[in-house]
Amino acid sequence: MTLQIKPGTTWDEVYARARAAAPEAFDADRISNLVGGEWTRSGTPGEHITPVDGTPIQGPPRLDRDAAEAAVRHAATEVERLGAERAPGAARAAEVGDEARTVAAAVAEMRVQRDTLALLLVWEIGKPWRLACADVDRALDGVDWYLAEIDRQLVGRTALPGPVSNIASWNYPMSVQVHAELVQCLAGNAVIAKTPSQGGFHTLTLAHAIMKRAGLPVSLLSGIGSSLGDVLIRSEEIGALAFVGGRANGRKAATSLADTGKRHFLEQEGLNTWGVWEFSQWEDLARHLKKGFEYAKQRCTAYPRYVVQRELFPEFLESYLPVVRGITFGHPLAVETSFDPLPDLDFGPVIHANKATELREHYASAVAGGAIPLYRGDVAEDGRFLDGQDVSAYVAPACVLGPPSNWTLHHSEPFGPLDSVVIVDTESELLAAMNASNGSLVASVATDDADFGARVGEQLQAFKVGHNKPRSRGDRDEVFGGKGASWKGAFVGGDLLVQAVTEGEGQVYGNFPTYSLYPETV
Repeated sequence: MTLQIKPGTTWDEVYARARAAAPEAFDADRISNLVGGEWTRSGTPGEHITPVDGTPIQGPPRLDRDAAEAAVRHAATEVERLGAERAPGAARAAEVGDEARTVAAAVAEMRVQRDTLALLLVWEIGKPWRLACADVDRALDGVDWYLAEIDRQLVGRTALPGPVSNIASWNYPMSVQVHAELVQCLAGNAVIAKTPSQGGFHTLTLAHAIMKRAGLPVSLLSGIGSSLGDVLIRSEEIGALAFVGGRANGRKAATSLADTGKRHFLEQEGLNTWGVWEFSQWEDLARHLKKGFEYAKQRCTAYPRYVVQRELFPEFLESYLPVVRGITFGHPLAVETSFDPLPDLDFGPVIHANKATELREHYASAVAGGAIPLYRGDVAEDGRFLDGQDVSAYVAPACVLGPPSNWTLHHSEPFGPLDSVVIVDTESELLAAMNASNGSLVASVATDDADFGARVGEQLQAFKVGHNKPRSRGDRDEVFGGKGASWKGAFVGGDLLVQAVTEGEGQVYGNFPTYSLYPETV
């Protein structure tokens, strides 16, 4: 079977579409930064290659610290401008109406550019077509919900006194970062955002070009985290920080914020687990396991660890192995003929070749430490690729049983399709194994005993716990946060997201240094 890239979806063709949609932000040789209210060629373009096939693509235009400080000062003037335009005593409903119309216009234009945004995601971060479209759609559908609810949500509340700073991960540029920024603007705030260094900057550039053209007070800049991070976190002008990333960088951000009193919500990873105890609904679990491999488990709510009651291990294995053997992965734009639809894959590459190498090394380290290899796929035999293409960023699914306690991933997530299984005999062992990472965003208990599931769920250090089903990040009216080291600061989702980026009466709920309050809706 000889494959080809589907006509109309090559990198050059997709970049040309982005240039046609936003010529002010995309030049032939580079993309721009949105600073000082204008798109500018400032910054030094970084080298970058797509994980899809190793093709060089335009890299992020990296600014230095001085430029970032100037961008923050300009964003602060946007806050002052917004405040000045709101006449004293003006009806808040009228102000909300103006902001809602502006955000709605941006959402409408993003829907027009939906396929281009999705194709950029495919090339930049390796998302299969179906999942890339879902990322865009989820962002825009989520904002639609806030557009319908914002009048109620802003009663008695006002925007923050400084811009909201957004530092996010590369894996969900639309449904996490752009979604949050649009809601922040809807609440009356100015926004300044940093593009992730590993990917997503083209998608974010097109999205922000649309937002800027609609009249939203947004800034977008690229740069090295060590140079820009402190500016976007501690600057006096910043009103709040929205951070999504790993624990190491999250801890640095939290430490930097410690003496500032700034509003913040820091989403960090944790080792999300499935616990399996006194369970018999294996076909249902298999469907959840299959879906769990989407995007190579490169998401904060993926489940890479299974904690299984010893006597159920044979049944678990009979459910798990057919699923992992049937996972489809490969070049996300490869087709047999030009008339074929884009393939419906479970995943494409991981974010870069170094990550693929790291995952293979983690697998080898676990086995060398005494873990039992349960499954290891083969990229060349199992993947779907063009003849001769670079496959260095691809890794096949793998799983180990009984990883050693000193294994690097025993307490942290792999952020890739590398699973581990731990066998337990008692309820206390189950809880200890599921709570290994000092807090996680989600967890699930597969059990036929609802009372057992409820009792265990109350003791898990996870913000959301599912009973015979996985949990997700959620948006719209569903609250999201974390426990332990997986989250710091205000909770988000629904009304709490709006409260997190506005001021008014009542407590902002979340995990804070001096207190921990949880809303009754959690």
